[in-house]
Amino acid sequence: MIFLFGPLYSGKRELAMELLRCDAAELARRAVWDVQDLAAKSGDLPALAEELAKYDVVIATEVGGGVVPVSPDERAAREAAGRLNCLLAQRAETVARVFCGISMVLKGELP
Repeated sequence: MIFLFGPLYSGKRELAMELLRCDAAELARRAVWDVQDLAAKSGDLPALAEELAKYDVVIATEVGGGVVPVSPDERAAREAAGRLNCLLAQRAETVARVFCGISMVLKGELP
């Protein structure tokens, strides 16, 4: 599994299509994105990470930067997203941060 993360609209999906050599329709079958939203709703992050790791590519939007939310629920959602990212990175063969369309490989290598 390839785990891609980075800010909104930074080119993560475009990179995934390039890596998988596929179009948007096929990407929808082989990848999952916005997993940070799933983390907030999950009561079992390790089980969620195992399920997500079955995809060829998993994409997360960074949510931990910036001002810390006042709301305890928003802070908990951010923490869950960060913990899920750690679990996904452990399971991934390749981990890359994408920023301005440029990938920085943190683990493994891109195909």
